[in-house]
Amino acid sequence: MSDRPYFSADIKAAAERAAMPDFPRWQQMVRATGGCAQPIRLHGERVTCDAGTGEVLDVYRTADEPTGFLLTACGNRRASRCPACSEVYRDDTYHLILSGLRGGKGVPENVNAHPRVFATFTAPSFGAVHAHRDRDGKTLPCRPRRDKPLCEHGRPEGCGARHERDDPQVGQPLCVDCYDYQGAVLWNAHAGELWRRLIQGLPAVFARLLGVSRAALRRHLRLSYAKVAEYQARGLVHFHAVIRLDGPDGPDDPPPDWATVPLLDLALREAAGQIAVPVPDGALKWGDQIDVRPVYIAADLEGMSDQRVASYVAKYATKGAESAGTVDRPIRHASAIARLDVTEHARRMIYTCFSLATLPQYRDLPLRQWAHMLGYRGHFSTKSRLYSITLGDLRQARADHRAKEARESVGLPVPTDRETVTVQEWRFAGSGHRNGEHFWAEYARQRIATARRIAREQREQDPA
Repeated sequence: MSDRPYFSADIKAAAERAAMPDFPRWQQMVRATGGCAQPIRLHGERVTCDAGTGEVLDVYRTADEPTGFLLTACGNRRASRCPACSEVYRDDTYHLILSGLRGGKGVPENVNAHPRVFATFTAPSFGAVHAHRDRDGKTLPCRPRRDKPLCEHGRPEGCGARHERDDPQVGQPLCVDCYDYQGAVLWNAHAGELWRRLIQGLPAVFARLLGVSRAALRRHLRLSYAKVAEYQARGLVHFHAVIRLDGPDGPDDPPPDWATVPLLDLALREAAGQIAVPVPDGALKWGDQIDVRPVYIAADLEGMSDQRVASYVAKYATKGAESAGTVDRPIRHASAIARLDVTEHARRMIYTCFSLATLPQYRDLPLRQWAHMLGYRGHFSTKSRLYSITLGDLRQARADHRAKEARESVGLPVPTDRETVTVQEWRFAGSGHRNGEHFWAEYARQRIATARRIAREQREQDPA
């Protein structure tokens, strides 16, 4: 049922939990959270009154629950922490990205005619690492070197092994002593600033390419984007971004005819080449590998389809540094690093974060707090204000829909029929599942996931 092994003690605890008198109600709550892996337990009450007369229409108290509490989902975006909530986050991100490409959810449908690209910005090299390479479906040698040279530390500078994608060696340095761990950690720590400067610098590049002032450019063009950070196997973040050109008023306003995909491609590459963030020991820049592809409505021609782009971005929105061999929780003390279940490459980057944090020139960087993220401290997904709907709007729409269903189930009037006022007070009572509950929560999550998958497949087979 799950990747997590269940032993006889787990099954026994699950059976004991199912025999408790409050189990049916607890199961309802777990299903309502989607099978959340670490739900929040709440104590409190909610009172709904008629706004005009003050008549009490409904009272809900956790003291009246068989369980004595109410469960609510944790909302964690990380798949490693909560598969159920991360699935909701991924779906929301998918719709956020797709609505900015295809329209819908408050975005006009003619936005699909605006020039847009799917761009990837990577980190520079800080040392040779093992890699998976292929051509025409055939796996190639990692780093073949005919004369088999050695580095100054006596280790091979090449590698003739054919690494598969899931080979644990992929992303690990050929020589840990040659690898620039300080540069890698500092790049991660400043990657968010590099992105900010790139977006801020793009208008100036556009203006120069067109031979106009920035003020004149703002009267004709607006740039909108949504981006997500992804960790490469070598422990460095890179950014995937959907970047769209609009008229000055946003998605409702078509851009000028001269605002084209080739112009956007050129501006992005020039801006990325000019951006740098100064640090005490030099400057940090983007890597040379910048990929810019046009995004099409459906057919994957020389670029990518909008649906494929939305799926790709949404997938990485639920992943963190744990995909690069590190942990998904903060590391409080340096003494704990040696005992972490991480790759040796990640361990060295974590040690580097703690070491740099002690130096005067880097004390303003919260490297210790973000050591588990290998130094990266930025947001994993961001968007410009007018790209599309917000995640908050999507969550509120879902909450309103569920609230309406709940009101109707107990016979309360919907807001359009009668104006009501709700007063509520909640207190934190704990989090996570207790003995025997993890089994049933995972069972509920998988049933919900299966139902959603079947519904999705049916919609794809019969769009009408």
